[in-house]
Amino acid sequence: MKRTAIGRYLLLRREKLDKLFRPGGKVFFGWWIVLASAGLQWLVALTWLQSFGAYAVLLQADFGWSMSVLSIAFALSRLETGLLGPIQGWLVDRYGPRRILVTGFLFLGVGFLAFSQIHSIPSYIVAVILIALGSSLGGFPTLMVAIISWFKVHRSKAIAWSQMGYGVGGLCIPLIVFGLEEQGWRTVAFLSAIAVVALGVPMVWLIRRHPEGMGEHADGISPLEADDVVDEKRTIEPIHRDFTWRQALRTPAFWLLSIGHGLSLLAVSSMIAHLIPHLTTSLDYSLVEAGFAFSIMTSMQMLGVFLGGFLGDYFNKRITIGFCMIGHFIGLIALINATNFYWIVVFAVFHGFGWGIRAPIIVALRADYFGSKSFGTIIGISSLIAMIGMTTGPLLCGILFDIYGNYRLAFGIIAMATLAGAVCLWAATPPKPARS
Repeated sequence: MKRTAIGRYLLLRREKLDKLFRPGGKVFFGWWIVLASAGLQWLVALTWLQSFGAYAVLLQADFGWSMSVLSIAFALSRLETGLLGPIQGWLVDRYGPRRILVTGFLFLGVGFLAFSQIHSIPSYIVAVILIALGSSLGGFPTLMVAIISWFKVHRSKAIAWSQMGYGVGGLCIPLIVFGLEEQGWRTVAFLSAIAVVALGVPMVWLIRRHPEGMGEHADGISPLEADDVVDEKRTIEPIHRDFTWRQALRTPAFWLLSIGHGLSLLAVSSMIAHLIPHLTTSLDYSLVEAGFAFSIMTSMQMLGVFLGGFLGDYFNKRITIGFCMIGHFIGLIALINATNFYWIVVFAVFHGFGWGIRAPIIVALRADYFGSKSFGTIIGISSLIAMIGMTTGPLLCGILFDIYGNYRLAFGIIAMATLAGAVCLWAATPPKPARS
C-alpha cells in the first residue's frame, strides 16, 4: 500500500515536470534560453560583478590608491550602466537581444584586455568603463527582455532560474581569489578577456526574441490555456497590460518600484564592492577567508533566487519583495556588529536571501504591471533611476571609510535606506489600466 502511494506520488511529480518542461512532448525552447541566460550571467558575475572586491584589495596594495578612488571608478561604471539603460532598452526592443548581447561580450573582452595593462588611474577608469559597458549590454537587462517574451505562467521561475547563474558565479569567487593570489590580477584579467569571448558569444546564439518566431507560444502552451492558468493561480492583477513606456511613466507604481529597487541596489552594490575590503581591513580576515565569506553570501543569494521563482508565482509579489528589504536591513545590522564569523554568517543568510528572492520577483512584477511589448524600454528607464542607488552605495562606503577608517557609519546609513525601500515597494500597488 505504501509502495503504491509512493509510486502515485512519483508519477504525479513526473507529470508536473513534463507539463513544466515538456508541455508539447518536447523540451520547450524557452528553457534553453533560461539555461543560456544563466550561463551568460555566471560568466559576467564570475569575471567581474562579484569579483571586483578582490581586485580592489590587490590594486590598493600594488598602487596605493585609496578606497575612494577605487570606488569612484566602480561607481562611474554603474552610472554608465544606468545612463545606458533607456538607450539599451530601446535597442533591444528594436533589434532584438542577440545582436546587443554579442556586442556586449565583445566590449567586455576588450575591457578586460585593457584592465590587464593598466598602470594609472585614468587607464583604470577607462578599462572599468569598457567592462561596465560590456557587462550591461551583455547582461541582465538584455536577457530579461527575451525571457519575459517566452514565459507568462512560469515567468517568475524562468527569471529566477536564469539568475541562478549569477549566484553560481559568486560561489566560484574562491577560485578567482586563488588565481589572483597565485597568478596575479593581470593574468586573471587577461584570461577573463579570452573566456568572456570564447564562452559568451557561443551561448548568445541560443537566445531568441519571440516564441512566435519559432512557431511556439509562451510557456509552450496556447494563449487561452495560459490565461486560464494565470487566472487560476491569481498571480497577476486583473489589469490591462502592454503599457507603452510613456504610459508607464505616468503611473505611481513605476516610480515606487524604481525607487525601491534603487534602494535595494544601494545595499547590494555596496556589499559587492566593499564586503571583502571590510573583512580584510576592519576584521583582519585573510583574502582567502574573505572570499569564502563572500561565497557564503552568494550561495544564500542563489538559494533565494531559486525560492523566489516559486514564491513569485504563488504569492503576492509586492508584499514579498517588501519583506526582502527587511532581510537586507537585518543582515547589515549583523555585519555592523560582527565580532566573530557567526555574525558574518547571519549577515550572509539575511542579506543573501533578501537579495536572491527579491531580484527575480521585482522583474516579474514589472512585467505583470506593464506587459512585455515595451518591456525593454521600461526596464531601461527604470534602471536609470535605480542606478542612483547602484552608484551611490559603493561611493559612499569608500568616502566614509577613508574619513573614519571603518565602514560602520556607511553600512548604518545603507541599512536605514533599505527600510525606506520596503515602504516604497509595499506602496507600489497595481497601476490603473493603460489609456491610449
